[in-house]
Amino acid sequence: MNLNSNNKTILIAPLNWGLGHATRCIPIIKALQENNFIPIIASDGIALALLRKEFPYIQTLELPSYQIEYAKNGKNFKWKLLKNLPKMMEAIWEEKRLVKKWVKKYAIEGIISDNRLGVFSPKVPSVFITHQLNVMTGNTTWITSILHQKIIKKYTECWVPDIENAPNLTGKLGHLKTNTLDLKYIGPLSRLHKKEVPQKYDLMVILSGPEPQRGILEEILKREVLRFDGKVVFIKGIVEKEQKKEEIENITYYNFMNTRQIEQTFNESEIVLSRSGYTTIMDLAVLQKKAFFIPTPGQYEQEYLAKKLKNNNLVPYVEQDNFRIEALAEIKNYQGLPIVNTAFDWADLLKVFDDK
Repeated sequence: MNLNSNNKTILIAPLNWGLGHATRCIPIIKALQENNFIPIIASDGIALALLRKEFPYIQTLELPSYQIEYAKNGKNFKWKLLKNLPKMMEAIWEEKRLVKKWVKKYAIEGIISDNRLGVFSPKVPSVFITHQLNVMTGNTTWITSILHQKIIKKYTECWVPDIENAPNLTGKLGHLKTNTLDLKYIGPLSRLHKKEVPQKYDLMVILSGPEPQRGILEEILKREVLRFDGKVVFIKGIVEKEQKKEEIENITYYNFMNTRQIEQTFNESEIVLSRSGYTTIMDLAVLQKKAFFIPTPGQYEQEYLAKKLKNNNLVPYVEQDNFRIEALAEIKNYQGLPIVNTAFDWADLLKVFDDK
C-alpha cells in the first residue's frame, strides 16, 4: 500500500479498440484504489461502457472516438486506417485539449494512457502503456515504429505488460534491439485469476474487436459451432445496457459478461477459441488454458502473435476464411502458453506519481 499518495487523483484512459485495452486496465484501476489513489476513467464507446459497468462508483469522462474501423477485406486493413487518419488526428488534438482542461478542473496529479496518443500532460507525471514498441504495418513497420517510439519518448515512463527477457509473450513487438526509452516491464496484465472449478463447457468462444470483423467472425462461428460435439459457451463481445442470454441446443450465447462471470466461465471451460489479441493471450497465460486463434484479417499485430505462438509450438491458428470446427483437434498437439508470474509490486511502480 502506498501511504504517500495523499489521495492523488490519477486519470486512466484506455484506447477503445475492442475490449482489450479496457479490460487490462481493470487491475491497474484496482491497484490505484488499493494504494490510496483516486482514479478517474476516461475513454469512449464500448471500452467506456464496460468500465462503467465494472466501476459504477468511479467518476468517468468521455473522450472523442478515434473512429477505428476494420475493412471487410483484410487486405485493405492498412488503407482503411489511412483513410480514417484525418479523423483520428482530429480526435487526438481534441483529447489533448480536454486533458489540459481536466488536469486543472479535477486537480489531476498523474496520467496513465493505454495507447491514447493525446492523453498526456507536461505538468504531471504521465505514463504510457503499450505492448507495441514496434508497430507492425507490413512494409511500413519501420516508420510506424519510429513514430510510435517518438510519441512514447515524451512520457515519464512506458509500462510494457510483458516479461523483459525470454521467454516472453510479445517477441519483437514489445522488445527493442536498441532502447532509448524509459521502459518498465510489468509482467502480463490480467483481470482474471485461475480457479479450480468443475468443467462446465467443452468450448468457450469469446469475441472482441471493432466492426465489421467482429460481426463477420461471429457469423462464421455461429455456423461452425453447430457441428461441435460438446457444450459451448459463446460470448459475442457486444457491451449493451442489459445482459442477454440465449440457449440453442448445446450452445449458450451471451452478448457480454462482467469480470466475475467471465473469470468463472474461463475457468469452467476446457478450451478457448478467440482472436489472437494480446489481452486475450495474457488472460490465457494466467489461466493456463489451451486455445485456438483466428487472427483478425489484415491486422499485422494479431497475425504476428498467432504465427509466433504457433512456431513456438504453443497455440495453433488458422486464417478466418479457412476455419472449420474440425481444426480444434489440433490443440492437443500444442503445449499451451507458458505459465507466467503476475505478482507485482504496485506500490513501487506507482511511485512515479510521488512528488519529485
